[in-house]
Amino acid sequence: MVEWANDEELFELIRKELFTAVIGDVMDKMGLFHQFLPPSIRPLKSDLFLIGRAMTVLEADVCGNAEQQSKNPVLAKSFGFMLEALDDLRPGEVYICSGSSPDYALWGEIMSARAKTLGAHGAIVNGYSRDTVGILALEFPCFSMGCYAQDQAPRGKVIDWRVPIHFGNVLIKDGDMLIGDIDGVCVVPREHEQEVFARAFEKARAEKVVLNKVMEGMGAKEAFEKYGIM
Repeated sequence: MVEWANDEELFELIRKELFTAVIGDVMDKMGLFHQFLPPSIRPLKSDLFLIGRAMTVLEADVCGNAEQQSKNPVLAKSFGFMLEALDDLRPGEVYICSGSSPDYALWGEIMSARAKTLGAHGAIVNGYSRDTVGILALEFPCFSMGCYAQDQAPRGKVIDWRVPIHFGNVLIKDGDMLIGDIDGVCVVPREHEQEVFARAFEKARAEKVVLNKVMEGMGAKEAFEKYGIM
């Protein structure tokens, strides 16, 4: 039985032993069928691994002249509430943003630098990221639809943060756990995380046994019948 006392211990255990596929498999067994972000969301580098708690950010499309014409004081601000949301990041959190059209960059180098100084663990955006060379130089985990320089400033604004958001088919609440690797990003709801991770550690360790048996020559059918894993 794997135990942990706090997020830091859990994060370290996950980094050592888990990956998105095994966590997703466990959630499927629990009836949590819609916990992966869309497959278009990819890491900027294939070896990036992300683990942290969601700091949810809600973005909306605007027209270029919204600041001059809007009756909404939020839309009259440059970037809306983006700067406030960014400054509100806490150690171990991940900035995760959704709600707008996927037509522009929602994350960049200076945002990465600020997030890193605050102890954040990464960023995931339902759109593009830019300043790619700078983000990679900072070694800050970023997952997006890809690299595209078109800016959000005249096209989108953050209208709220630390509120529930939809990202693809997934409902994400502030504080949910996010795990990202080369195979995608999965979301573990806070209310299920104890069971999910306990079962995931058990499954990951069992998979190593099965892998060794198959490499020793055991047939796939025999292995599945004996261990229930494939």
